[in-house]
Amino acid sequence: MASTRAARALSPLTLALLISQAAIVVTGGAVRLTGSGLGCPTWPECTPGSYVPIKNQAEGTVHSWIEFTNRLLTFVMVAIAIATLIAVFKAGRKDLRFLAIGQFLGIFGQGVLGGITVLTHLNPISVASHFLLSTILIAAATSLHSRRKAPAVKTGIKGQINSYSKVHVMWATFVIILGTVVTGAGPHAGDFQAPRLHIRIQEAALMHGVAVAILIFFTIAFYLRKDISSLTKSRLLIFFLVSMAQGSIGYIQYLQGVPQLLVAAHLLGSALVWIAAWQIWLSVQFKEMEIN
Repeated sequence: MASTRAARALSPLTLALLISQAAIVVTGGAVRLTGSGLGCPTWPECTPGSYVPIKNQAEGTVHSWIEFTNRLLTFVMVAIAIATLIAVFKAGRKDLRFLAIGQFLGIFGQGVLGGITVLTHLNPISVASHFLLSTILIAAATSLHSRRKAPAVKTGIKGQINSYSKVHVMWATFVIILGTVVTGAGPHAGDFQAPRLHIRIQEAALMHGVAVAILIFFTIAFYLRKDISSLTKSRLLIFFLVSMAQGSIGYIQYLQGVPQLLVAAHLLGSALVWIAAWQIWLSVQFKEMEIN
């Protein structure tokens, strides 16, 4: 009975984990966009001698609370990860243990990496690493949620379709990495004194835009193949639509001088695009894996 309840609990828990992994990207972006990246200028304390913001501190109380609130969200994610891990063990799902443990360790690693980001005064390389680790955790959470009902079964697909899926997800990864370069060169550093990458934002945006265009054309070519499954075809269509919307937001935000609200929407879009890309890869590698 306990194992049955635990198995039923996997659906809401893994979904909550996936949503929280995507949400932390947006809330982390909100910290940066409001200039609150150094609202808590040290780590693990918020300010020397205090784990919580204090009144009249030099960094500003509002910025401190924004950064501190984002730190608190990590504890929420840890609680969800622990609950998921317990459910996985109680349900007897040995196939999910690695993914569930990885979520817990990854969130812990995010906390450490976040501390390094603060202690290096928002160095753009540290900020990008923080974001890219979130990307890895989102992919793992997507896999975990996809496999919540039954163990994964390999499709055994090889040849061109398998190669297409690998190239697609690898190029999507490359696009995301280039996106962090644009961010590192842009104006939203999280603090006016934070260092930036030594590249013109116009050049970084052009490289990112060209990579996005290549990804879109490759997605169309992948979709037009006649030997892909209906599941892969539907996921490619979803990816195409989400990517077009994301590309439109990115282009508009560039023309408008990267206003905060559009940048926040672009951050959310990046998480959705990545989830969609990872689902395409899963649909080729494993049978009947769906996110409901």
